[in-house]
Amino acid sequence: MNKEKVMKILTDKRVYLIGFGLLVVVFLIQLYFLLNQAHVLPSANNCNVQGIKLHGDLYTYRNYASDSTGQSSKDISSSEEITSAIEKANKNSSIKAILLEVDSSGGQPVAGLEIAEALKHSTKPTLALIRQEGDSAAYLASTGAKYIFASAESDVGDIGVTMSYVGNYDKNTQDGLTFYQLSQGQFKDAGNPDAPLTPEAQQLFMRNLKISYNDFIKYVSENRHLDIAKVTALANGAAMPGQMAKDNGLVDQVGGIYDVESYLQKQIKTNANICW
Repeated sequence: MNKEKVMKILTDKRVYLIGFGLLVVVFLIQLYFLLNQAHVLPSANNCNVQGIKLHGDLYTYRNYASDSTGQSSKDISSSEEITSAIEKANKNSSIKAILLEVDSSGGQPVAGLEIAEALKHSTKPTLALIRQEGDSAAYLASTGAKYIFASAESDVGDIGVTMSYVGNYDKNTQDGLTFYQLSQGQFKDAGNPDAPLTPEAQQLFMRNLKISYNDFIKYVSENRHLDIAKVTALANGAAMPGQMAKDNGLVDQVGGIYDVESYLQKQIKTNANICW
């Protein structure tokens, strides 16, 4: 092999190595910016606030009707799932706070109480944000949070209990239908819409409702650090707008998600990255 061919081969190799080296440099630069971008932009891997949604009717567990396609025909939340999410967030060292987003007209009292207790037992800062509705059992759930936000146009409170229903007995009689009572125990059929509601059964129901009502008032009084007489005066079963709820001590601040993020930033001493 002559000298010219050797020099050409060496030159070609240098060009190849230089080109390859430039590609490696470009790749490393791009990788550097990608890694830094991933570090500053929100992602599921670096979220520090756990968001949990309480939307729709509130039950202790997920038990709902499905349509013909098997899809849920009802928007619901369950205390079983929400309390589990709160407990999981408590065990996650990267989570610095917990946010409960509420948009619900209420549901079962036990479900509301379970969520409130889970929030109260959290070892991390807890917040509730009431968007459109935070009523009845959903409001009870919210009171477990250390701080409550409510949108200015939201409905808040609705402190009361009900088990009203439509009775069919008179209409059934007009239609020629007869209710045959086959049961043991004086009140076993009480509340059956096809059976007559006796004065004794109505008195029994009102007794139980009064107990639940007084418990509701007590929980709100304790959780919100309000005088029980003040909560009793507010417990007329009516909801109120966000600002009125703040004026009456039912929430701490009127605002939305951006106000929540500003508050969280002060609490956890860094930018709040909420993951849902």
